[in-house]
Amino acid sequence: MANPYRELLAIPGVMGLVVASSIARLPQAMIGIGIITMLVQQTGLYWLAGAVAGTFTLANALVGPQISKRVDRLGQRRVLPVFTAFSIAMLLALIAAAHLRADAPLLFVLAALAGTMPSMPAMTRARWTQLFRGKSLLHTAFSLDTVLTEMAFILGPPLAIGLSTGLFAEAGPLAVAVLLAVGVTAFVMQRQTEPQIIKSASTHTGSTWRLAGLPTIVLALLGMGVIGGSVDVAVVAFANAHDWPASASFILAAYALGSLIAGLAFGAFRIAMPMAQQFFIGILVTAITAVLPIFSSGVYVLALLLFVSGVSFAPTMVIVMNLGTLILPPQRVTEGLTWMSTGISIGVAFGGVVAGLVIDAWGARAGFAVPIVAGAVMVLIVLLGLRTLNVAAQAQSQQDFAR
Repeated sequence: MANPYRELLAIPGVMGLVVASSIARLPQAMIGIGIITMLVQQTGLYWLAGAVAGTFTLANALVGPQISKRVDRLGQRRVLPVFTAFSIAMLLALIAAAHLRADAPLLFVLAALAGTMPSMPAMTRARWTQLFRGKSLLHTAFSLDTVLTEMAFILGPPLAIGLSTGLFAEAGPLAVAVLLAVGVTAFVMQRQTEPQIIKSASTHTGSTWRLAGLPTIVLALLGMGVIGGSVDVAVVAFANAHDWPASASFILAAYALGSLIAGLAFGAFRIAMPMAQQFFIGILVTAITAVLPIFSSGVYVLALLLFVSGVSFAPTMVIVMNLGTLILPPQRVTEGLTWMSTGISIGVAFGGVVAGLVIDAWGARAGFAVPIVAGAVMVLIVLLGLRTLNVAAQAQSQQDFAR
């Protein structure tokens, strides 16, 4: 059987894109926990650290689609260096302000301004889309991309924590600034895979958010983000409740490992089923497996059950990206993909907050009820929007064929 990953990586320019994008996506995995670790060490105030990191995440989620809209119109080479430089400057200002023990309002303002960091996963997926739109290798490319994202979130947070605790408080966020500068520079230099600017004959300039089918996808991804964010907090609480705080690291690693292995395997297969139906099945399986952790009797059982739960995550994300290429016009792909990332980011932040409140009120195990509720809501959203997704995918496919 032919190896689709070998075929993908043999294409000129692809290996450079993989390496550059791997560096460029690390900062997004490190920044939140890096800010938290820095501020906790400097101030000892968990609420301040969490609130400042949350401000960055929220600003990034809101501004990201607007940056991507400019990228669709002007090109990655013209837009990314400008916003990256501004984000790095504001991040360095935040680091300096924290070091000098500046007042909290200034930290919030600088964190919000640093949130202009471009969504590099969306930029990478836009390149995959233009390279392989309508080809079987797009599925493999998205699978590889999802695995690389999982790797970033496995390696990034421990790296940020280790630097700030092992060297000095500001080391984690400083590493984020350096990696962002190096990664985006290397990414922009990959001219061979850079998407061409596609001029639209339409004069419509409204948000891509209003495209048929996209709200259903974004809201479903928000639910997936809630599951991921609440599981993170619940696992930490569960590990503490079992007097083994350090076990949270290998439990969450098992969760990510299940997703990573499934993503790699999924990329090697082709499924002959309409993409909207695949999306619903992926969401349904994710919702069902989200029930498993609440039955855990100990940390090893929880690690095993989360490994099983994680198996649905990466394949569902691959399906989501494939579906996105079917409903998004070529000239609005980057913005649309960024809206998807925004849904996940907001969901992760919201899930963490809700899980924390539930755990404070009813205990560690109760935190695993949040993913169950999120999964049920997610399935309902997709069920209600399934017909629209089918129609939108078919309509865009006909437009692409007409071109």
